Amino acid sequence: MRSTLQYCAAANAPLRPLEPGTVLLVEGETSGRLYVLKEGTIEVTRGDTTVAIISAPGAVFGEMSALLGKPHSTTVRAASAAIVYQFEDSASLLRSHPEIAYCVARLLAQRLNAATTYLVDLKLQFEGHANHFGMVDEVLESLLHHQDDASPGSDRQPDPPE
Repeated sequence: MRSTLQYCAAANAPLRPLEPGTVLLVEGETSGRLYVLKEGTIEVTRGDTTVAIISAPGAVFGEMSALLGKPHSTTVRAASAAIVYQFEDSASLLRSHPEIAYCVARLLAQRLNAATTYLVDLKLQFEGHANHFGMVDEVLESLLHHQDDASPGSDRQPDPPE
């Protein structure tokens, strides 16, 4: 199977060199862009929390915003000098290049699997505790059974109205 990077090269995606600190995506804004890491290290933050430091070639950024038609859920910046493939119109890219869309779908499925596995482990560890870990059931239910626009709240963002 070809990698996301090979598909990006085949789609003639322009390469963009980045200086450390360069911001690619801003939480809460909509850019329409999608990036694929060729080399370097990228930092992903949500609010003041670092969500991930990523240096794996082929990592994709901006796909959730493109697929959901919503603003970016995180800020993405270069943590070191880096090179990314840059797509200006991510929605069109995903519609016109099914091989790239498939790679992105696999990546999202892997993330969902990891999140679900983690939540199940949390549920098992804290079963019977009368604290906020009881919400794990609600999150798992939402992940596994709701196919609509479910979006659990957080401390920074209250629960959406029902």
